[in-house]
Amino acid sequence: MKANLLAAIVLTMLTQCVFAQDIKEVEYKIDIAVPYYSEELMEGDEYMQEMCVFDFYYPRGIKDFPTIIWFHGGGLTAGKRGIPNYLKNRGFAIIGVGYRLSPKVKVVECIKDAAAATAWAFKNIEDYGGKKNLIFVSGMSAGGYLAYMIGLDKEYLGTHEIDANQIAGLIPFSGHAITHFTARKEMGIDGTQPIIDKMAPLYHVKADAAPLLIITGDRELEMLGRYEENAYMARMMKIAGHDNVEIYELDGNNHGQMMYPAFPLLLREVKKLTKEILDSN
Repeated sequence: MKANLLAAIVLTMLTQCVFAQDIKEVEYKIDIAVPYYSEELMEGDEYMQEMCVFDFYYPRGIKDFPTIIWFHGGGLTAGKRGIPNYLKNRGFAIIGVGYRLSPKVKVVECIKDAAAATAWAFKNIEDYGGKKNLIFVSGMSAGGYLAYMIGLDKEYLGTHEIDANQIAGLIPFSGHAITHFTARKEMGIDGTQPIIDKMAPLYHVKADAAPLLIITGDRELEMLGRYEENAYMARMMKIAGHDNVEIYELDGNNHGQMMYPAFPLLLREVKKLTKEILDSN
């Protein structure tokens, strides 16, 4: 969806200025390296203890705030957890998730880690003043793939007795919609050979998933066919009967650049869906 994108971004930035004025007195706290698995499960596993933690940035003194769970990129083989600076001081919590990486673990374990961190938010966010029906899941590249997988394959969150459809919104940034190339590498399949199996978000298209906003870079500048596979995801979700899916292609931005102009769209989506959810209660 290229039409009116510049106008949308400008409007979003203006809205942010007003919003920032409304919350400028809010105090924020950050808790570093919070484990999302139990001590018993991680006992004796130094790698798990190092990686299976998140940084938790949240407002103090306000109630019922939204939460964004953020998964970093890096091809499931690199990268580190963090709180995106753009999302700070906006009136909501951010959970910057660390997760184990290939080749030390299989890709399925990366997805399980993402689900466990998300489950922590559902089970604990109300203790900090947030609302568990306002939990949004996002991430960049490999992080977008993780967001897709835990939001569409209900098995992963189901292990924690959480319905993935309870996620308030999925906002993947340039994530694989086909089977991730690192998962394909585990199977001995070349990175230029696309497949769609159970490890592909596209395998799990459905009508009743959370609202989905897909954002990619310019189709001519993105990695391989990253825009096209996400465009196919958007189309197939609509064909499956999902009535709340949009896709944005950020002209002139390659895979590494697209994250920065995507943040205003993420913020706008969180604010829009938060208002809809609160108005419906």
